[in-house]
Amino acid sequence: MKTQKLIDQSGHADMDQSVHADQSVHPEKSVHAELVEALPKASTSSARTDFVARTDFVARTDFVARTDFVGRTVLLDRIRDIGRRAAIGAIALAATGFAIAQQPAGQPIRIGSTLALTGPLSATAQIHKLVGEIYIEQLNKRGGLLGRPVEWVVKDDQSKADLARTLYEQLVTADKVDLLMGPYATGAILSAMGVAQRYNKVLVHHTLGIPSLAKYDMQFPAWSIGSDPATTVPNTLFDALAASPKPPKTVAVVTSKFPSIQFMSAGAREVIKKRGLTEVLFLEWDFGNRDFGPIANRVKDAKPDFVWVGAIGLEGNLLLDAMKKIDYSPPQHFYLYPSPGPLLASPDAKNALSATIFEAQPPFTSNLGAAEFVKIYSERAAKAGFTDTSVETQAAASYTAWQILEAGVVATKSLDDKAIGTWLKTNKVDTLQGKLRFDGTGNFGDDLMRIKQIQGGKWVVVWPKEVTAGGAKLIAP
Repeated sequence: MKTQKLIDQSGHADMDQSVHADQSVHPEKSVHAELVEALPKASTSSARTDFVARTDFVARTDFVARTDFVGRTVLLDRIRDIGRRAAIGAIALAATGFAIAQQPAGQPIRIGSTLALTGPLSATAQIHKLVGEIYIEQLNKRGGLLGRPVEWVVKDDQSKADLARTLYEQLVTADKVDLLMGPYATGAILSAMGVAQRYNKVLVHHTLGIPSLAKYDMQFPAWSIGSDPATTVPNTLFDALAASPKPPKTVAVVTSKFPSIQFMSAGAREVIKKRGLTEVLFLEWDFGNRDFGPIANRVKDAKPDFVWVGAIGLEGNLLLDAMKKIDYSPPQHFYLYPSPGPLLASPDAKNALSATIFEAQPPFTSNLGAAEFVKIYSERAAKAGFTDTSVETQAAASYTAWQILEAGVVATKSLDDKAIGTWLKTNKVDTLQGKLRFDGTGNFGDDLMRIKQIQGGKWVVVWPKEVTAGGAKLIAP
């Protein structure tokens, strides 16, 4: 890429304009001395630029001196020296920390997917779209896949699982993409999974919420919720609450009927019962509901210590808006899969809790690719006008999915779905979330869900203790 181009330009100018350094003629400006001098400074991008400029300057001044004093007699010496100079230049650039990537060439590798770019899931799906764009750009800067450029073919499934099925059929049969990437949300993922199974394609996905429904052997989850999240995730939440200054005794459970949300909320009810807590209210609403006034009234009348809100996307915001209209604020509240930015921006979401696999804070930022991605994503999200420009669960799961797919292709050196699937099932993949395995039930590995809370205008991980930063603790009223 750009690094390789700079090396080639320097070498090309050197070959056209200079001859081998004669130390007796121009000892103070020998190319070797200049390159060696550049090495200790090669720790920043500015050092890299400085190196290229200095090499060009030296090549030109040496050329003048040598032409005057040695002429053509050194031409053969010069040719032998080209390889040595290129090697020194490569070492100098490597010292700056820039990878020397080959320019991808040939027929593009096409990766196909859908996202809910419109409809009720679009607020969150926009995050996945931005992440995919960033990853493809980074991948091509690194040389693409198998030396070929990569293209992402993404279609709008309009938040409709049935449409997602049709579009994945098109991607495989009409568009003839080489590889597949999963869509957003459980319903669409299951639709895509059926298509992938029909055509024996690997499907890496980032937001499947019901692991027991993942029956296909060549599907791989990037969202680390474990094989039994309906039990493990609520237990993690109530462990955090039990360790807080004011553990709740009564709980209201209000939830969407969206399949993965309903599944998790049912699990939460079982955990509440087993822990001896009192469920004072249980309500459900149809996915796509916009009228949360009656639900807000029922919650207020129940007077719970804690509210489990089985919400997806903007549903949590709509419920909070309805609560505000009746002058009610829940004492403690948890939102399962909210759109993180809009919820964070809501003045009524103070101390709200949610679950996460990643936040842009230590120790998460020490994982593979995390620091660079957090920086790039924040800049691009701001330009896109996102309310929340930080990397959290949605962005992290999406980025991880691309890391998994890339790892499979690179390791097998092929686009063969069967080979990629076999390798992923038998190897761990180093990702933004840490090392992931795919040898558990439904190819799921460990549950890495943590609990976060809105504190001081940002999301902060508060449980478990070993992944908190700066002594962060859950704030209770």
